[in-house]
Amino acid sequence: MESQPQVVVVDYRKGNLKSVERGLAAAGAAVEVTSDAEAIARAGAVVLPGVGAFADAAATMAELGQVDAVRAAVDAGAPFLGICLGMHLMFEAGEEHAPAGGPLPRGLGLIPGTVGALARTDEEGRPYKVPHVGWNSVHAYGAPSPLLADVPDGEYFYFTHSFAAPDGPATIARAVHARPFPCAVQVPGRPVFGVQFHPEKSSDAGARLLRSFVRLATRAR
Repeated sequence: MESQPQVVVVDYRKGNLKSVERGLAAAGAAVEVTSDAEAIARAGAVVLPGVGAFADAAATMAELGQVDAVRAAVDAGAPFLGICLGMHLMFEAGEEHAPAGGPLPRGLGLIPGTVGALARTDEEGRPYKVPHVGWNSVHAYGAPSPLLADVPDGEYFYFTHSFAAPDGPATIARAVHARPFPCAVQVPGRPVFGVQFHPEKSSDAGARLLRSFVRLATRAR
């Protein structure tokens, strides 16, 4: 019988770690939760969860040596999944809790662009509540992605966020809250993914997505 793929969940003191750990284990992974940069750098697959603010999280990751560690793992070919704040940190920079008049906090730089605030009105000026909290439908966009292979178009996932990633070539799915925003991304041609929603809180749909990621981790070994 094939052994379980090893998946490292990055502990940077901002993550919803237990729920993510349980979700990955249920999907068939052997999970290690760690803040150790060396363990992250040599991981066969990496998950970066997160609940919190971009600036604080980026500073903590830099302090713990995790920014370079995650980049090293990705450069070595490890499949990667960023969840919510973890997806935001995949980008070059983020506006959330940025110092007034100072440089924007820097992310992992896996995808170009800056994470900004969600729109509070639609194109006709109607107001929408921010943060966006609750279930919303997800629609595939652009080239098909293996992460979404078992997710029917329009499937519902659970969201809770006030900021959103910029649109671009990495966008593989969108949702709408006031206006369309990217809710899933992939570095083109690489097993490097991010999702704005929380698969670990999204019932059967989230479980299917995590199984797809664990399958990718198995194939990458």
